[in-house]
Amino acid sequence: MPARIERYAADRNALARFYPVGASPARAERLSQVARDELAALSEVDFDALGLGDKVDHVLLRGELEHELATLADERARLERLADLLPFVDDVVALDDARRRVDPMDAEGAAATLDALADEIEALRERVAKAGGADEDDATEAEDAEAAPAPEVTPVDALWLSGRVGGVKRALAEWHRHYADYLPGFAWWCDEPYGRVRDGLDAYAKLLREEIAGQKGEDDDPMVGDPIGRDALDRDLEHERIAYGPEELLAIGERELAWCEAEMRRAAADLGLGDDWRAALELVKEAYVPPGEQDALVADLAREMIAWLDERELVTIPDLCRETWRVRMIPKDDQRFFPFAFYGGDEVGVAYPTADMAHEAKLMAMRGNNRAFTRCVTPHELVPGHHLQGFFARRFATHRREFSTPFLVEGWALYWEMRQWDLGWASTPEERIGMLFWRMHRAARIVVSLSFHLGEMTPDEMVELLVARVGHESDNAKAEVRRYIGGSYGPLYQCAYMIGGLQLLALHREIVQAGRMDEREFHDAILRCGPIPVETVRALLLGEAPAQDGGATWRFDG
Repeated sequence: MPARIERYAADRNALARFYPVGASPARAERLSQVARDELAALSEVDFDALGLGDKVDHVLLRGELEHELATLADERARLERLADLLPFVDDVVALDDARRRVDPMDAEGAAATLDALADEIEALRERVAKAGGADEDDATEAEDAEAAPAPEVTPVDALWLSGRVGGVKRALAEWHRHYADYLPGFAWWCDEPYGRVRDGLDAYAKLLREEIAGQKGEDDDPMVGDPIGRDALDRDLEHERIAYGPEELLAIGERELAWCEAEMRRAAADLGLGDDWRAALELVKEAYVPPGEQDALVADLAREMIAWLDERELVTIPDLCRETWRVRMIPKDDQRFFPFAFYGGDEVGVAYPTADMAHEAKLMAMRGNNRAFTRCVTPHELVPGHHLQGFFARRFATHRREFSTPFLVEGWALYWEMRQWDLGWASTPEERIGMLFWRMHRAARIVVSLSFHLGEMTPDEMVELLVARVGHESDNAKAEVRRYIGGSYGPLYQCAYMIGGLQLLALHREIVQAGRMDEREFHDAILRCGPIPVETVRALLLGEAPAQDGGATWRFDG
């Protein structure tokens, strides 16, 4: 099974590279065909003859293929619905396909195609601007007064379209680069009409992104997202092997949020503030390091946590893993989307004010990255969190990276926050509040993200909840919501932190507390399984093969 999975991933990736234009229906169909072929071949495998690990991989691959086909079907449906707003795609794809086949280049004919495309794109941009009510100071009336009006474009569709237009532009730029400096006569014919097409695509994408979707890179940009609805949520939960519906998960989120609020009140009382946990939280937020010292704080906390884990013999930390982590300050513009630390490429990104930030923004950034918050965030991102996890993932069961799920990836880091709470990592009321803030944050993520995708909460209401019930700074809450709904993360990603953590906590009770493994054995075994759904990690650790065609069954919350 590992070799089969790696071959399929190589085939799929080869096709994705060969058909680079995301707006091309041919691309979606070709990717669908390779998934259908693999699914048919997989059905011929003798499941009962496989060992435990191969049975798990078989179930995971089948689920991945079925989900891939459903996702591609959604993509094709959207392309068909919005085809009139991307009429130039087929011509650009045809030019690029001819280049890839190394067909003889007819520069004069290509120039004629480009010239017609430039006119078509300009006319389309004017029609869309008029339909969307955009202020086009430099626009002229379409020459054909009887041209069919473009359909009104929603902000959600406008963002999606602008991304696809960008993909078309990149493909055309590569086509032009291929010939421009090497084929005599090509530039003479094609440079001028190519420049018009390029500039027209830029203007069209800008119209969609800035004027219709309102995304101008400013702090007050509207928050635009695309709720996927109940049916898609149910489908995604099945793919992640979560045997719960959205309402059940919302109830878990509300229960965990209430637990955090109760613990917050206890910590506030220990600080002499009665049950006013918001006042206690404000006190904690004011305890931040001076400018220039945040990176040192993160490094010191990382080393302290590694020593803490070693002392308790909780997990194996290889020497090379200890050696190869580092810190990097997050640039100002990136902090619009990453107001707190994040992990990537063996480094933890550290959020803190830059010199050119407005005074109020500086204070918000420092308050949102205070000492107590950072004490919880740093282990989450480094060790025993994502750095340790990534170190193992690149060395064990590497074929399973194709099934990577945030319920394991983010759930692992959140699970450790819960274990650190139980084992006393927070030794003062302030440190407890810092840990509780993030736990409340993860619980609230379940509530706001699922409510949004069910169509029951707007982005502004999401921000209000994060500010009122978690205690976020308003700018940080807006940055968080932008990430949740902006399309860079899957619809279940925010929900996965706490739900995945609770799954692993339940597995700890079932295995460690039952005496089947000690702490180090348990944690090392999970790390060696790969980033797969926790239900399948459980099957591997318990030695219980999943059913060949069965769905999610594990009711972990009890």
